[in-house]
Amino acid sequence: MTFYLSGIGSFPKLWKSNQVWQGPGHSYLCLFLTDFCGIRNQQRWFSLKAMSPQNTKATDLLIAKARYLKKDDSSNKQVSSDSSHFFLAGAAKKRSQMNPQSKDHALPPVKNTIELPTKPLNSKEWDKLKEDFKGKVNFESWISSQMAHCHSSVDVAKSLLAWVAAKNNGIVGYDLLVKYLHLSVFHKQTSEVIDVYEIMKARYKNLEPGAYTLLIRGLIHSDRWREALLLLEDIKKVMTPSRKNYNDCIQGALLHQDVNIAWNLYQELLAHDLIPMLETLKAFFDFGKDIKEDDYSNKLLDILLYLRNNHLYPGESFAHSIKTWFESGQCSACGKNIESINLSPEEYDFLKGKIMRDVIDGGDQYKKTTPWELKRFKNFVKSCPPFDIVIDGLNVAKMFPKARESQVLLQLVSQLAKQNLRLLVLGRKHMLKKSPRWRKDEMEMVREQASCFFADNISEDDPFLLYATLHSGNHCKFVTKDLMRDHKACLSDAKTQHLFFKWQQGHQLAIKNKFPGSGITFQHILSYDTVVQTTGDSWHIPYDEDLVERYSYEVPTKWLCLHRKT
Repeated sequence: MTFYLSGIGSFPKLWKSNQVWQGPGHSYLCLFLTDFCGIRNQQRWFSLKAMSPQNTKATDLLIAKARYLKKDDSSNKQVSSDSSHFFLAGAAKKRSQMNPQSKDHALPPVKNTIELPTKPLNSKEWDKLKEDFKGKVNFESWISSQMAHCHSSVDVAKSLLAWVAAKNNGIVGYDLLVKYLHLSVFHKQTSEVIDVYEIMKARYKNLEPGAYTLLIRGLIHSDRWREALLLLEDIKKVMTPSRKNYNDCIQGALLHQDVNIAWNLYQELLAHDLIPMLETLKAFFDFGKDIKEDDYSNKLLDILLYLRNNHLYPGESFAHSIKTWFESGQCSACGKNIESINLSPEEYDFLKGKIMRDVIDGGDQYKKTTPWELKRFKNFVKSCPPFDIVIDGLNVAKMFPKARESQVLLQLVSQLAKQNLRLLVLGRKHMLKKSPRWRKDEMEMVREQASCFFADNISEDDPFLLYATLHSGNHCKFVTKDLMRDHKACLSDAKTQHLFFKWQQGHQLAIKNKFPGSGITFQHILSYDTVVQTTGDSWHIPYDEDLVERYSYEVPTKWLCLHRKT
């Protein structure tokens, strides 16, 4: 298997195979792909020609040579010949572990004179805490710094600001505002970020770089994300923005589907001789996995050349994004693009409108959900920035019967929150009541890391799940094991049902396994649509295996690849 570079376009694969089928009037190459991994997910494809035993041995020999190992004379342990190479990743850490430095000179940590509050305090409680404070520094400055460092809840910090404002004729100083802004950005409380932004805009003509950085990072997740670009312009008046500033603005532009602004900002960053953050470059590849335009592909190839020319190495996550973009939606046998599982903007708007009318507003959910509660939920969703993932909390929590429900839900939310994703957890009110299966402290930790909406215990979750996911945009995914066949049946025609199923396949995250102490794994989301497809000189036909029963909500895993012989 080899690659060649055609101009600055794409990287087609060159394949060699035997002709195995002749059609009337045309010569075609025919390959049977044994499973969906043949669509360039795991680089596997199979022809009808069997591999000989000699070829298998040759392959094994090559693998053995590639993994050259030598045995230590004094033991049976195998040691890599390059394990101590000076320039290999990890070598410095291994050397430091072999020669540990003395840590006797380290100073013991300074013990806090008071404990940080874990819940909002009233005025008297803050007065008492200040009296107990034995430090020589300003109490308000010290406590706000500690809260910012320890990522205290926004509600606790808000009660501090209210106490300070009450003592100072409604005025809160710049330093406290910035620390409160830091917490609001960390906890992704966009409404609080906007409130602080309005106060600062009215009170201060100019801000220091740290405040600009926090405001930009907080605004990019809101509908007012373009105002982050205005703040970037303000920074330019006095200094060159940092690469973090550019990263946040680029991420915001891509989040809101404005590729041109994102790419122009990237070019501007390079013009300032700044080295872009790897997460900035990764964002372009993540956004591009569903775009098949040559112009955008050329942009991504430019980024790869930039990595080469500047000797930059992507991390594992970034490398996976590059691999996903390169492999997305192509047949591993012939290299042809396969139709994407993602809906076009027109298809998405059409489907969203139909679901809102036929399922949300016109379905049978009012048998279990009151109009008042559905309205309350809609207002809640509209008041929040778009979500990245919507989680059916009760459904997910009950997937592993031997584990405590609140523990399972917390593990999932914590795992996703570490990826800086904006999360919405949907649940029932009984989940907040203390019980052996629902611990209050674990549910509090869930609420700290995700937005939550708890409906009445009789309510049905699915309409809420569909509404929040569709309202957030085409990028939003959802987590549930529910196949939603009843809601698909509510749709009036076959076209809409097909679009719903296609959207569902591309957006539903299905949990595969939960490993104690490690994490939760998801099934791979297909990047291509499983339908009979043609590009003119090729056909790709999914087919059912003999003796394999396939349900109506499942798709075949086997493909027939036919392409015209040249």
